[in-house]
Amino acid sequence: MQLDIVVAFFILGAFAHFIKSDLRLPTALYQSLTIFLLIAIGLKGGVALANHASISLIPQSIAIIGLGLAIPLIAFPLLSGIGHFSRTDAASISAYYGSVSVGTYAVAVAVLEARGIPYEPHFPLFLVLLEMPAIAVGIALARSPGQKIQWRPLLHEMFCNQGIVLMAGSLLIGFWAGDQVQTVMPFFGDLFHGVLALFLLEMGVVAASRMADIKLRAPFISAFGVVMPLVGALLGGLLAYALSFSAGGIALLAVLGASASYIAVPAAMKTALPKANHGVAIASSLAVTFPFNVMVGIPIYLTASQWLASQ
Repeated sequence: MQLDIVVAFFILGAFAHFIKSDLRLPTALYQSLTIFLLIAIGLKGGVALANHASISLIPQSIAIIGLGLAIPLIAFPLLSGIGHFSRTDAASISAYYGSVSVGTYAVAVAVLEARGIPYEPHFPLFLVLLEMPAIAVGIALARSPGQKIQWRPLLHEMFCNQGIVLMAGSLLIGFWAGDQVQTVMPFFGDLFHGVLALFLLEMGVVAASRMADIKLRAPFISAFGVVMPLVGALLGGLLAYALSFSAGGIALLAVLGASASYIAVPAAMKTALPKANHGVAIASSLAVTFPFNVMVGIPIYLTASQWLASQ
């Protein structure tokens, strides 16, 4: 399968870091690109939800939340039993892998749209739903008897972080606005792929720079950062097949199951588990799993989903 053009910009960013180029996007621009992608995904999902909402979304949403609860429960024994991480670190990393990556999802959507492959229109809703269950599971796994959790700041981070506010808010705006949304879609729709390319350029630099953070655990983290996405993709793909999703929908839910958070979860877990080694978790997500998914995983998931949908 031919490499998608937006993924090529990720490779360019990583290459620039490895040759010690001074290429970096200004922090404000990177933050602006992130905000753009979150709003664009939410708006598009809100419009689609308004046009295709049905009662079937309720059981589907419950099943999606179940996926978010299951993945960290699978990751935790691998990290603690095989990787020999402490209970706190294993729980923290499990939460990262049970949540989702907006950047990975955006790449998958770009690939599907470039190939003209349709998918269920309400996936941004699933994206929002999958942000939070893994955080709760991670906290439960890390908690010792008698340990107190500062719930107020934690709940604030879970429900009021940038990703949730922008995606959920834009989803509601898109759902409510109706035809009015077309007045802003030339910006949030037509520029989506170009903005994603710039975002991935910076992500390539960031991912390459994080490689040094896993050097002490490199063999295990490298293996875990590839195997765990495959496990999550398998669970997501089979769930989508059971829910009778299209080939594009199977691929997207596989991508959500395979991705690992690097935006929403870090803030929440730093509040809930301040003693955890969040550097390793972020490095695993960004330096191993994100590159694997955008360069290798997404083509695999798409090919497998098309085969599965044809059965």
